[in-house]
Amino acid sequence: MNRKYYLMRMLILLLVSMGFSLSASAQVTNEDLLKNQEALLNEFRNLRHRLDVVEKSIDDIRWFDRVGDVAYIDKVFMAGPPPAGGENATTLPGRNPIKFWSYVFIPKDVDPDKKYPLIVLPHGGVHSDFNTYYTHIIRELMAQQYIVVAPEFRGSTGYGRGHYELIDYGGLENEDTDVSRQYMIDNYPIVDKNRVGLMGWSHGGMISLMNAFERPRDYKCVFAGVPVSDLIFRIGYKRPSYEDYFSASYHIGQRIDEDMEEYRRRSPVAHVDKLEIPLLIHTNTIDEDVHYLEVLNLINALKAQDKRFEYEIFEEIPGGHSFDRMDHSQGREIRYKIYKFLEKHLDPPRKFRNQRDMERAAYRF
Repeated sequence: MNRKYYLMRMLILLLVSMGFSLSASAQVTNEDLLKNQEALLNEFRNLRHRLDVVEKSIDDIRWFDRVGDVAYIDKVFMAGPPPAGGENATTLPGRNPIKFWSYVFIPKDVDPDKKYPLIVLPHGGVHSDFNTYYTHIIRELMAQQYIVVAPEFRGSTGYGRGHYELIDYGGLENEDTDVSRQYMIDNYPIVDKNRVGLMGWSHGGMISLMNAFERPRDYKCVFAGVPVSDLIFRIGYKRPSYEDYFSASYHIGQRIDEDMEEYRRRSPVAHVDKLEIPLLIHTNTIDEDVHYLEVLNLINALKAQDKRFEYEIFEEIPGGHSFDRMDHSQGREIRYKIYKFLEKHLDPPRKFRNQRDMERAAYRF
C-alpha cells in the first residue's frame, strides 16, 4: 500500500473516531480540543517511526540480494556512551550505555589467517540510515578486499522513536562511530588496526572529519565528500524548520542564537587545527544540500592553519549533493580517484588496475 495513502487513511479514521467521541460529549472545551489534537499528532509521530522500522527490515533483506554474492553480511549490536546529560540521570536508562546496530561487510574471498584494512563508513542525513543506496560502493570496497563497518549511530531512523530521539548531532554520534571501529578490532582478528580509514558523505563526511580530528592515532586517512562543515553558516542558509532538528527538547534544546558556541563546538571547521592525517575533500558547485561555500569555509580554515590536505571543487557535476555517488560515468570516474587516495594510505590487498575493474566490481559486468 502506498505510504501516503496509508497515512491519509489513518488520519481519516482517527478524525472520524475523535469526531464520534466528541459528539457524544455534551460540552467540549478548548482544552479538550487541544488535548485531542496533541494526541492525534503524537499518533502520527509514532506511526512514522513504525513505518520506518518496516522499511528498514525490508531494506535489510535487500542487502543479501545486492551484495550477498561478494560479501558476508552481518548486523551487530554495540554499546556507545550513555545519552547526553546522562551524568545527571537518576534512572538506569539515562545512565547506561546506549545500544545501536552496525552493518558489517566482509569480502567472501578473505584468508582468515591474514589481516585486512577496515573502512568505517557512517551514513549521511540529520536523521537517516545506512541502506542499499550504497550498494555499488560496498561492492567496490569488497572487490578491493576492504572490511567495512557502517554504524547506525544514535538518531538513525528505522529503530523506533526512542533511538531517533537519542540524536546527538556533532556530539556522541561521533563516539558511536568510533565504537564501531574499536568493536571490529576487538572482535575480528582479520582486521588490521593499523590500516583503518574513514569514508563518508554529507553528515557522514562530517562525522568522518570529527573522528579524524579527534583521534589521529586511530585512523590512517579520511575522505569527506560534500561534508557538513559549519553548523552556524549552514543553519543561516537552510529553511527555518531545519533548525528545529537541533533545538528540539530531546536534542540541543536551544536555538543557535541562544547558544552559538555549542553549535560551533559541533562543527568540523572549529577543529581544523587538530588535523594530522591525510585528508581528501570533495564538493560540487551545484550541491543543493551542503552548499559548496560551506565546504569552502572548511578548506580555507585548513589552509589558514597551514595544514596539508587534498581537495577538489567540482564544477556543476550532475547529481548535485550525490554527484560522486551516482551511477553515471562522471561519478564513477570521481569515485575511482577516491579509491586511489585510500589505496595510497591503506594498501588494500587487491587494487583496481583501472576504472573498468571498478565498474565490473560494482555492476557485475
